[in-house]
Amino acid sequence: MTERVWIYVISKELSNEQLQMLSENCKNFVAGWTAHEIKLAASFEIFKKRLLIFKVDETAYNASGCSIDKLQRFVKEQEIHFNIELLNRLLVVYDKNEEPIVIHSSKITELLQSGEITGDTLIYDNTISSSVQWAEWKKPLKNTWLAKYVVNV
Repeated sequence: MTERVWIYVISKELSNEQLQMLSENCKNFVAGWTAHEIKLAASFEIFKKRLLIFKVDETAYNASGCSIDKLQRFVKEQEIHFNIELLNRLLVVYDKNEEPIVIHSSKITELLQSGEITGDTLIYDNTISSSVQWAEWKKPLKNTWLAKYVVNV
């Protein structure tokens, strides 16, 4: 089964109560998510409290432009409701002691210079769009679009 994937970084830590509310909101959204009035085989996950992941099994029916617009509107509503950023593609998530740390990409050089991270630090690659790419979801910073920062250090 190949699934289409959308990954959003949760910009700040949410309380357990907020995470529960976000989870309930997402559950309701995927239960009613349609493309051309056909229910999508969709799911979601809040991964380690910092990454919001939506998946659609496209073997049954593909997500279309209008259904993707519905997802983007829903995500924007969650940003407003929880006062967080989800659509900021410049947020980066790296592993520190197997816990996800969220930073703005503008901090990469500083963290490399301080030794907090290296070119081998595992980064969650949120540009993947298919479950086929899951094996490459976490990869060394030097193998991502952030590699240009390693060269400058």
